[in-house]
Amino acid sequence: MSDSSSESVPNETQNPEASAFTLPYLTVDLPGIGGRWKDEPEDFVVEEIPAYEPVGAGEHLFLWVEKRDVSANDLVHHVGRTLRCSPRDIGVAGLKDRRAITRQYISIPAKLAAAVPQVDTDKIKVLRSELHGNKLRTGHLRGNRFTIVIRDVGESAAERAAAILRRIQLMGFPNYYGSQRFGHNRETLRLGLDLLTGRKKSKDIPGAQRRFLLRLSLSAVQSDLFNQAIAERMTDGLLHKVLSGDVMEVVASGGKFLATDVAAEQPRYDSGETAVTGPMFGLKMREPTGKAQEFEQDLLARSGLGPEHFSKYLNLMNGTRRSYVIRPGELDISPETDGLRFQFTLPSGVYATMLLREFMKSDDLPSVPEAEDGSDED
Repeated sequence: MSDSSSESVPNETQNPEASAFTLPYLTVDLPGIGGRWKDEPEDFVVEEIPAYEPVGAGEHLFLWVEKRDVSANDLVHHVGRTLRCSPRDIGVAGLKDRRAITRQYISIPAKLAAAVPQVDTDKIKVLRSELHGNKLRTGHLRGNRFTIVIRDVGESAAERAAAILRRIQLMGFPNYYGSQRFGHNRETLRLGLDLLTGRKKSKDIPGAQRRFLLRLSLSAVQSDLFNQAIAERMTDGLLHKVLSGDVMEVVASGGKFLATDVAAEQPRYDSGETAVTGPMFGLKMREPTGKAQEFEQDLLARSGLGPEHFSKYLNLMNGTRRSYVIRPGELDISPETDGLRFQFTLPSGVYATMLLREFMKSDDLPSVPEAEDGSDED
């Protein structure tokens, strides 16, 4: 990351803390369907798409678990209490929402296999189990498959949804971070900014929460700047334009490269073969060049943050790249009693709320951390 000439402490106008702006819609010209969701857990079904399947041998046991109206933390603690093992010995790939029916892998030490039938309750079921050589780690999934019912939609909802669907199938949707990333009233973001600017130190966080809140709050700052980058490129008419020096990503493989020939790269982007990536700022983030670098450096300078701030937490803020736009897989909409049923798949780390807000035209959607799995990697 190049040095910034910004002040060492952001002033009030520069501070990203003040950037609780409304994220622009890609489909702003198309009326939404309104509605509400998650009246019942059955209205929100999410199933992990694993990065790999267990091989049938090893020191860890993968459990394919279905839970209904149970939080991610409650699941882990229930398994730990039932099997008499530490939560640290339980592996999960991603967080899944409470007010939902969810299916996902968790891993436990294989030596506990005999006690697995005790895990089942009226809300938690182990559907199958198989051995594997490694513990399941955060981010070990390709994505999530969703079935979501939006109820109490407005008039002509099916026609309105169809128009938005056509736009998103053609162009994708902005890969914003959802508001839950920033905490209630953006408290998590404010903590991250206070840590980076020296207004608070890590020792000010209670010890039991320190490790978790450090990572979460610092990531919130990166995420807020990324959202601003998307919003500015959209406002400037550049969200779907490849700029000279953009860091591109091959969608199929995840491989990254610099756009040196814009005329050649634009058709590859338009076809969905590649994606333009934006900044998750940090000292080891892959830098763009040319016009793209100018854009990102200007954004960072206006935030009042720079390398001198990130270096305080180097191990937690290496930085990475994240696609600006996501093209959902298998997106289908069908009629449902008093609403519409949405079925789609998203890559890991992508927020279902950010897709559905384009249809509902609402920025007051419930928190949905089900796709928030900490899997942003360069």
